[in-house]
Order: sequence, then structure tokens, then C-alpha cells
Amino acid sequence: MPGLFLIAHAPLASAMKAVAQHTFPNCVPQVAVLDVTPDMSDDDVELAARAVLAEYRHEEWLIMVDVFGATPSNAAKRLLDPAGRRRMVTGLNTPMLWRSLCYGDQPLDALVGLAVEGGKAGIVVADIPSANPSEDPESP
Repeated sequence: MPGLFLIAHAPLASAMKAVAQHTFPNCVPQVAVLDVTPDMSDDDVELAARAVLAEYRHEEWLIMVDVFGATPSNAAKRLLDPAGRRRMVTGLNTPMLWRSLCYGDQPLDALVGLAVEGGKAGIVVADIPSANPSEDPESP
């Protein structure tokens, strides 16, 4: 089972782990976090991330970061390996995390796809309902 590593601007990574604890308490042991503070450089984050990875026994990791191009993702990219044992997705959101926890027993490549699919599916534009139910296409 791949580990999940959340690297995000503080306090988002820890907050997302708390969300995981709330909904999937049995899966939380596979979730590692690193909250990136404003004073941390890419090098600082990479060193801290490698220390976190060393604490766990997972051979494969799905690394989730909040924003592509920011310090968490720049450092996380340095953790990726040519063998594909560590993969990264950006845009960390709750549906992405929940989908990953639900299907955490999948191989890493499948888990990456499920995480991305869950993240995208969780982004919905909610329109104001029509005052006239007959004009609302979602009305029964």
C-alpha cells in the first residue's frame, strides 16, 4: 500500500490530515504531513521531507501538494525518482484526499489517477436554484 505524503503551506497539510482522521481514522497511519512555513526554502523543505519519508516503511509514495510551482511542489519534485516509486499530484483538496484514502490499496499508478479524478470531480459550480421548480433541470 503506497503512503500518502501531504506537503503544503502551513497549516494546510496538518489540517488535511485532521480531515482524514475525521472520516477515515483507520487509514491515517499511512498519511505523513509536512507543513511548510514562510521561512523555509526549497532546500529546507526537501531536507525535512526526506526526514519524514525516512520515518515510514512505505516503498511507494503518492505526494500531494497544494500549489504547483510554489515551495512545497518545488521541493517535492526533488523527491521523485526515475523508478516511479514516488509520484506527485498538485491541487490538494478534500475529495482528492478522500478518494486516495478509499482506494489506498491500489497500485501507485492507479492511485495517482484516482486522486486526480477525485480532485477534479470535487470541483463543482453550484448554481442558484430556480424559483420555479419546473425550470430547474435537476428537479425530479
